Amino acid sequence: MKAKAPATRIQNYGGGHGYFLDGEKVPGVTTIIGNGLPKPALLDWSAKMTAQFVVNRLALLDGHIIADDVVRDAYAWNDIRTRPERHNGPLDRLALEKILKDMRYADLDAASGKGTKVHNLAVAMARGEDVEIPDELVGHVESYQRFLDEWDPTDMLVEQVVINRKHRYMGRFDLSAGFRRYGRGLLDIKTSRSGIFGETALQLEAYDNAETMIAGYDDDLNTIEEPTPEHDWLGAVWVRADGYDVYRFERRPDTFRIFLYCLQLSEWLDRDTGSAASIRSHSLKTPPLEVST
Repeated sequence: MKAKAPATRIQNYGGGHGYFLDGEKVPGVTTIIGNGLPKPALLDWSAKMTAQFVVNRLALLDGHIIADDVVRDAYAWNDIRTRPERHNGPLDRLALEKILKDMRYADLDAASGKGTKVHNLAVAMARGEDVEIPDELVGHVESYQRFLDEWDPTDMLVEQVVINRKHRYMGRFDLSAGFRRYGRGLLDIKTSRSGIFGETALQLEAYDNAETMIAGYDDDLNTIEEPTPEHDWLGAVWVRADGYDVYRFERRPDTFRIFLYCLQLSEWLDRDTGSAASIRSHSLKTPPLEVST
């Protein structure tokens, strides 16, 4: 018999996760921001990733451009994806078009996978666990260890799932802890090459405005919730192979309101339940001509 799942929980799906609040699926903080905040720079980035993939794999033979490596590497990347595109033969043009269209995710997957590994190791280290560090992540993990040693966080909460019932969303913050001179801080850990963006403030304000957090489950799998701690400041730790930096965000009154605008826009654009899915009618019939008498 399948075990009963708690009504309020985080649900893991392979490499991703979702949230359920009192039995109802609700959006997570990062999904809300991703769906509701315009990111024009991503358009240039996505085109650049595909262009770089192609041009870096072109070869010249007897004055002719050969694209064998493009096709080979495109298929190789596609075949390790969770949902690969089916292809037939070495030059399935339709399949290759779809694969190259998604090629931007190859770079995103690599960056995300690295960040997830560093973050998981960082969480384990924050809990005082012994960890085995892959060679390629030694610099990042050592930098995070330096942060822990030098900033000496106390009363740490890590990877805590938080709940906002008023606005029906959930999320999972990275680190809440006490810091000498600064007070209790809510921090996000970033490992991206590009550093810390201002939109991280939206993410942190959303976590900080959650009313409760999941503290565990009782014997009947009912969720045990506790109030989220009050924070004196919000910030982010940019962890790199060559060191780390800590940034603080101003507590502006409009920041959480902007997040709620993202929530509204994300809900409106939802393909299944949002207004965007139903606001348009079917094609209208041509009106009949009026006959004059």
